[in-house]
Amino acid sequence: MDDGGIQEEPPSTRFLTPTRSGGTRWVDGSEVDSSESTPSWSLEDERSAGGVSSNGGAAAASRVSSGAFRRRFGKRPRRVDSLDVESMNVRGAHGHSSKEISMLSTLAMAFQTLGVVYGDMGTSPLYVFSDVFSKVPIKSEVEILGALSLVMYTIALIPFAKYVFIVLKANDNGEGGTFALYSLICRYAKVSLLPNQQRVDEDISSFRLKLPTPELERAISVKDCLEKKPLFKNILLFLVLMGTSMVIGDGILTPSMSVMSAVSGLQGQVPGFDTNAVVIVSIVVLLLLFSVQRFGTGKVGFMFAPILALWFINLGSIGIYNLVKYDISVVRAFNPVYIYLFFETNGIKAWSALGGCVLCITGAEAMFADLGHFSVKSIQVAFTAVVFPCLLIAYMGQAAFLMKNPLVVERIFYDSVPGVLFWPVFVIATLAAMIASQAMISATFSCIKQAMALGCFPRIKIIHTSKKVMGQIYIPVMNWFLMVMCIIIVATFRSTNDIANAYGIAEVGVMMVSTALVTLVMLLIWQTNLFLVLCFPILFGAVEFVYLTAVLSKIQEGGWLPLAFSSLFLCIMYTWNYGSVLKYQSEMRGKISLDFILDLGATLGTVRVPGIGLVYNELVQGIPSIFGQLLVTLPAMHSTIVFVCIKYVPVPYVPLEERFLFRRVGQKDYHMFRSVARYGYKDVRKEDHGFFEQLLVESLEKFLRREAQEIALEASTMEAERDDISVVSEVPQTPAGDGDLQTPLLSDQRSGDNNRMAATDGSDPVLPSSSMSLEEDPGLEYELSALREAMASGFTYLLAHGDVRARKESVFTKKFVINYFYAFLRRNCRAGTATLKVPHSNIMRVGMTYMV
Repeated sequence: MDDGGIQEEPPSTRFLTPTRSGGTRWVDGSEVDSSESTPSWSLEDERSAGGVSSNGGAAAASRVSSGAFRRRFGKRPRRVDSLDVESMNVRGAHGHSSKEISMLSTLAMAFQTLGVVYGDMGTSPLYVFSDVFSKVPIKSEVEILGALSLVMYTIALIPFAKYVFIVLKANDNGEGGTFALYSLICRYAKVSLLPNQQRVDEDISSFRLKLPTPELERAISVKDCLEKKPLFKNILLFLVLMGTSMVIGDGILTPSMSVMSAVSGLQGQVPGFDTNAVVIVSIVVLLLLFSVQRFGTGKVGFMFAPILALWFINLGSIGIYNLVKYDISVVRAFNPVYIYLFFETNGIKAWSALGGCVLCITGAEAMFADLGHFSVKSIQVAFTAVVFPCLLIAYMGQAAFLMKNPLVVERIFYDSVPGVLFWPVFVIATLAAMIASQAMISATFSCIKQAMALGCFPRIKIIHTSKKVMGQIYIPVMNWFLMVMCIIIVATFRSTNDIANAYGIAEVGVMMVSTALVTLVMLLIWQTNLFLVLCFPILFGAVEFVYLTAVLSKIQEGGWLPLAFSSLFLCIMYTWNYGSVLKYQSEMRGKISLDFILDLGATLGTVRVPGIGLVYNELVQGIPSIFGQLLVTLPAMHSTIVFVCIKYVPVPYVPLEERFLFRRVGQKDYHMFRSVARYGYKDVRKEDHGFFEQLLVESLEKFLRREAQEIALEASTMEAERDDISVVSEVPQTPAGDGDLQTPLLSDQRSGDNNRMAATDGSDPVLPSSSMSLEEDPGLEYELSALREAMASGFTYLLAHGDVRARKESVFTKKFVINYFYAFLRRNCRAGTATLKVPHSNIMRVGMTYMV
């Protein structure tokens, strides 16, 4: 914390505020000794503080010894940064992933995954072999069996072995994707470039921090390396942003490829249906697909799973039919020797054909990215029991057909379908292609929302299309951007083979990013054996790298397209994050000292009028510089001031009960508070301003009551300390009662008040009979009455209309990025109040310039 900044961090939930003389005082104004105000404790210590008896000194020493490693790994600060007693009151009350799911529910979810997760991978038989054999002409059965063996082992190795059995376990409380991995790592190491982390974030019920065992010293080394070296933080962020941008790039190509592959089946079947007709029909289907996005997937979601289930049944049935009718000996492809023969016979052409082979696993990342809608077991069951065997049989059936008809590789899928079933299969294939496209469009929307929540994407309009399902969102700007790009791609490339050259690069890039991040999770969190940790990136990373080299060879043939899109979004996300971090650091340097506020007095040097002023800022602690501008600019100030910080924490969801944290700023008669409104990166901020205001005031009232309760408890504890001063001298670093004061009152009530405070005789001391009850506390009642009066007078949102500029001595690159690119993004993104739909009459803006 910078010198001169606000020193409002209390050492525990005992609500201390600093004095102008540098000491500390209680919220009622009484001074306390400095040695008492700096106890050292951690969450583990708090949990073990309940059973202190007369031999408390030995017990405390034992706890310190046994918890040394945990404190070393967790690096808990000596002064807890608890803004509110509530932050730990409901900890563990929301078992998000602890509930056991019945087998019937798992099977039902497994059926639903067919329509959401496996659409892209399920439609790959439409174009894989046609693209592979466009690079390698069929001269003998070696090419057919070698390509089939490559496809089979690629599916078995990447989606089956890597994702189903390993990557799916690296979920963030049931959420998947690159940002979920990043948030998981951020919870175990302070690697976020935005310095707004707080220890109380670990008290969120979905945080579930699990520390490694003492014998794994390498976890500490990895953690220290990540935290102390900014280079590694930037590399980690770059990997995450690159993976996310590639998912978006994949979302541009998938609709074009899937829809055009399905429509191209009409060529040769309908007379006169040429390439121009394929392009026109594909564009019409894409227009229809993107036009219905605003209605949400929920209204047609019930149709997805049955259609994809029917599609997989068709794949398996047609594959068995072709195997029996043409050549069942293609099962020889299970022998990986044919892969060697394939490369030996075709050389560089075989390596180029890997770019077509990789198309069989496009959509594998969706198994992890869409995990939040399902469970790990349901995705595993669906892939193992349905998707994997049906895909293998489908590819083997196509290979059997090619053994007898090696010249029909361009339309291999539709030519291998029995003539009687062509039209039903064509309709199902077109619907399956649209569903596969829908899955990637939804994944793109989800990636944008997560990037916005973690401060890596400008704020744009998000519409929630379902009142029941949180994840169903619609982003108009991205929807129309994707539609225009897909139409341009179809009209420009005009062939599935040409689009296939551009397809796959983004997918392989995302896979390599997930391999790197999961390896870090295995090192830092899972406590995996070092040999197994090394095997994971060596095995899967090597295979993915080979595929990457193959698809990169197609850059001149169209592979530059996904790289261009990915680079564009990568620049946008990295620039926004870079500018946001610099702006936050500028606000930290310019925050106002509490001494200055205290010198102004309770009136703040102006007139206090009834009402609640919500001063929006990004600081989680300290008084923002905008407040000084407000004091100078406005002729009067509201009777109650709340500094509001909207903060996204690295968890998927924050329960409503744990949304707000509060801390008092100054003395009671100042009526100033700091509030941090915490959201998870998948939380839905669709509440209107009225609901937000009501929830904020209710939480503030609870804070005031608990504050008064803490004061009463402190009084009783100090009396107990005076009665047993000998025990205090035995444990000087943890005075009797200190450890228990760190335990929240509601936690005490839930545990039956057994751990409220320690006494030498093992009994729980009670409040003196002369203690005043909370209902009779005139100070509390006066403050609650003043709060309600201020609420009745209305809310005013006090905002900074900020302009971020690079300093004159900055290098040219920084000036260009901040003064032009970042400034352009800020001017064209949504204001924060637009999310809450705040009326313009309730908003006051003050101009600010941040020099970074």
